[in-house]
Amino acid sequence: MSRHMRVAIVDDEHDMRQSISQWLALSGFATETYADGQEALAAIGADFPGVVITDIRMPNIDGMTLLKRLVALDSSIPVIMITGHGDVPIAVEAMRLGAFDFLEKPFDPEQMMALAEKAAKKRTLALEARALRQELGDGTTVMRRLVGASEVMQRLREDILDIGQADGHVLIDGETGTGKTLVAHALHAVGPRAARKLVSFSVAGLSDDAFALRLFGPAEEGLGKPLVEEARGGTLIIEDVEQLTEAMQGRLMGLIGELGTPPETRLIAVRNTHRPDSALEDVLRPDLYYRLSAHKIALPPLRMRGEDILALFASYLEQFADEYGCAVPEVSVSDAAQLLQAPWPGNVRQLVNIAERAVLQSRRDETALMWLIMADNEATGEAVTTEGKPLKEHVEAFERMLIDNTMRRHKGSITAVMEELCLPRRTLNEKMAKYGLVRSDYV
Repeated sequence: MSRHMRVAIVDDEHDMRQSISQWLALSGFATETYADGQEALAAIGADFPGVVITDIRMPNIDGMTLLKRLVALDSSIPVIMITGHGDVPIAVEAMRLGAFDFLEKPFDPEQMMALAEKAAKKRTLALEARALRQELGDGTTVMRRLVGASEVMQRLREDILDIGQADGHVLIDGETGTGKTLVAHALHAVGPRAARKLVSFSVAGLSDDAFALRLFGPAEEGLGKPLVEEARGGTLIIEDVEQLTEAMQGRLMGLIGELGTPPETRLIAVRNTHRPDSALEDVLRPDLYYRLSAHKIALPPLRMRGEDILALFASYLEQFADEYGCAVPEVSVSDAAQLLQAPWPGNVRQLVNIAERAVLQSRRDETALMWLIMADNEATGEAVTTEGKPLKEHVEAFERMLIDNTMRRHKGSITAVMEELCLPRRTLNEKMAKYGLVRSDYV
């Protein structure tokens, strides 16, 4: 759960508000309570970093009206409805209008907390995607986000630049946590549609009717434009494409036909799965698969990116150290070897989590990074490999990371780097040339 995730609790019954607030506080949420919908609307903005839990039946502005106004304000705010006995049909209607889920009184606090956690994760992803869209307003920015000097990452950047200029639809595939959403946004940012609308939505958990309503309309009061209209002339990203039902696939094929050739709106299909070995063409009907995959990008798993692992890890260590206001933890040669040999089933997301934990751990003067890596992979059922590169290659990878980190920290000052690493200028120059490090990249 995000450290900054909040829950707004809206209920006209004081005891119910306080009980829900106390339960959620025990799970680590920051809670805020409101006695009616009007009070809540005055405090909740479009970028509200959290979840809303509201009773359906309230005086003045009831829960359904509040839901419609929140959806109109920001359709990605998860709204959990609390219903009384006999209100289930109303709750089902609320789900159709965009509610995240509902709880029927009397409800189990554990069930409510689990639902709030699930909604918070969804909201975190939505806000991250929104921040990414804002950051990628300049197409060149994406290249700074795609960290790595490995051959596979160089080829990926070239593919993004090439495919970004094309008109055909795109299929992005790869293991969970490899950065597929980032690449989808990058394709839009570097292409001729960059100044036009970018719209993203996930089909995960949608019924056939909800999919058709969200994508095609008709527009209902408080729900905004259908996504096809909202993205017209720009790019429409479809996440979790592997979860399309037969009916959804048929509707999508119809849309592709309507978009024409070249398409008025470009579709980017993103496959999110924990089973990278399963074939998407076995899940989608052949005509849809081949129309969506006019261009294909397969993201490399982290374990195949070699020394990029060290560069990424060092970058995230610096980010979290700056965020928490502490020194950057040191990475030893054995730590670097563990990082390079780990299987990384969670890919970059897993790497980010370990980097954050390493920084938090270092604030308590605990620096057993190697055990963090091993424990994390054991928890996922994956063992750190003992086979692989010889020691010399691990040492060289660590040496490159050390020089790279020091150059970045001193903004390319050769004198400062020489002093910190106790290296003569000639030796530093030779090692930088050996590892492909150029001073101008750090200034």
